Amino acid sequence: MDGTRLQDVAMETAGALRAVTRTFPFGPEHDVFKVAGRVFLVVTELRGTPIVTMKCEPPHAEALRQEFGTITPGYHMNKKHWISVAAGPGITAELVEELVLNAYELVVEGMPAARRPVLGARSPGPGAEHDGAR
Repeated sequence: MDGTRLQDVAMETAGALRAVTRTFPFGPEHDVFKVAGRVFLVVTELRGTPIVTMKCEPPHAEALRQEFGTITPGYHMNKKHWISVAAGPGITAELVEELVLNAYELVVEGMPAARRPVLGARSPGPGAEHDGAR
């Protein structure tokens, strides 16, 4: 899987989840996905390489970094709680989907119960609500 496909899979997965918005607060080169106003995924490039940066539990993040050479501490994020993923050996669409879902669930679980969307529920319509197009 190349970097463009990696980003497409991440954005398609995120866009299909409930209460997700896609915004561009850092400019058009940074797609920021939020659930109920909280960031869980950023899609961008790092020195010309397509990456996705997402929330991750620290023990899981450490294990992933040890297993995959193209998973690194989160670019411009808290290095303990975020990871950045670039295309590389072992990085599959299934892994990216799992990591995006996990990031979404981590953010939702940290919200007050009244603000939480139903976990794992897919949006009824195609794609995310968004503030602009890529």
